[in-house]
Parts: sequence; structure tokens; C-alpha cells
Amino acid sequence: MMAKKSVLWLALCGAVAWNAAPAQEPQSQPKVDPRAEVASHIPGTRPEQLRASPIQGIYELTRGAEIAYVTSDGKYAITGDLYDLAANDDLTEARRREARLRLMATVPESDMVIFAPRDPKYTVTVFTDVDCGYCRKLHSEIAEYNRLGVRVRYLAYPRTGPNTSSWTKAEQVWCSANRNEALTRAKLGQELPAKPCPNNPVARSWALGRDFALDGTPAIVMADGELLPGYVPPDVLAKHLQDAAGK
Repeated sequence: MMAKKSVLWLALCGAVAWNAAPAQEPQSQPKVDPRAEVASHIPGTRPEQLRASPIQGIYELTRGAEIAYVTSDGKYAITGDLYDLAANDDLTEARRREARLRLMATVPESDMVIFAPRDPKYTVTVFTDVDCGYCRKLHSEIAEYNRLGVRVRYLAYPRTGPNTSSWTKAEQVWCSANRNEALTRAKLGQELPAKPCPNNPVARSWALGRDFALDGTPAIVMADGELLPGYVPPDVLAKHLQDAAGK
């Protein structure tokens, strides 16, 4: 008995048949985007979130900075990294970095609190929570990061989410006359006099962190899209940045 063909397979065959004989039915067969067919099987998925992977019959699905793989019939999903063994390349991580950079490009520096040396050699973006212990440790050494040429751009990521004390503190930092000073004071556990103000970027940066699938803070994003989870000492970070720049 002939094997049952998938809807996607039939759609592709239809497109190939039309291309082979355009004179017979020049208008009868619209161009088919296979991604639309795959997306139709996965709730909440748009065709532009999909692209063909190097493996036949498997599509790459990108949501925010998360990457998964799905079969063309939408029945199965695979999580984990895809490697090109011949080149020894992590293809999934490369795509994650591209996605992070696209997302990061949507955030203006006017939405960040920046601590910079006079002549920075490197720039990193750090998702931070005022009440996170390791975030406080990182910030306690901000002068050393700067001394080593590292420019630090902070984005607020109150881990507890909206309508919590950490969220309110993040808004107070932003709404202070001197945000750098206010952030330092908040990380020292001091109370801030400023009240939350409208149109602050805390909700936007928190949503960005969710798109990054952050599961903790601090989270350090490099200029090439690499994500370093957790606290990294100043000398170790500077060495990592130097090595990455030399590649």
C-alpha cells in the first residue's frame, strides 16, 4: 500500500508541478510557502519564525532568543543544540547569538544606565536586579570593570516580575535625578526617595529579558550576542572579552 503523504509534501509537489508546466495553468497554483504549512500545525507560530534547518524535513523555530527544531508535519519538537561535526560548529548557539543581537538592537541606550570608563575597550550589557546578591557583588566592583576598559550598560530585570518590591525599586532608580548614583544606592540596600514615574523602561527591559529566556541575574550579553549567565569577576570578564576580540 502506498505510504500516506504529508500535507507539506503534497504542497511542495504541487508547487514543483506548477513550475514544471506554467503554460497549462499560469494562475491556478499560488506560490506555496512551506513554512506557513508547518506553522499551521504549531499554535502561536508565525511562518517568519521558521526556517529550514540543515537536516531535511526539520525546521528551525525561533521564539525570542530561544531555538527549537520541529518536524515538517508539526508533530515532533526537538530541543538542544545542533552541531556541524565536520566544522565543529554549534549551529544553534550561532543562531541564538544572532537572535539576541536583533533583539538588543531594538533597545536604545537611552533605556539603559551606563557606567563607562573614559576610553572603553569593550561594551557589555548586563540584565540586573537591584535585590540580586550576585548583581550587587558585580556592581560593587564596577570601578574595576571600568578600569579594565569594560563599559557596562545596565538593563533592569526584576526577577520577581511586575507589582513587586524589586520592580518598584527598579522604577525608582530610573526616575531618580541621578540614575547611576541611585542604582549604586539601591544595590547597597538604601531606600530611594524617588517615586515610580510614567514611561519608564522597566517593563520593556523586563520583557526583553523574557525574550532572552533568562533564568537568573546577572546576565551578561557580549557584543557578539554571547550570553554569560551569572557573576563574572572583572579580570576574568576582561580576559574573555580580549580573547573574543582576537578571534
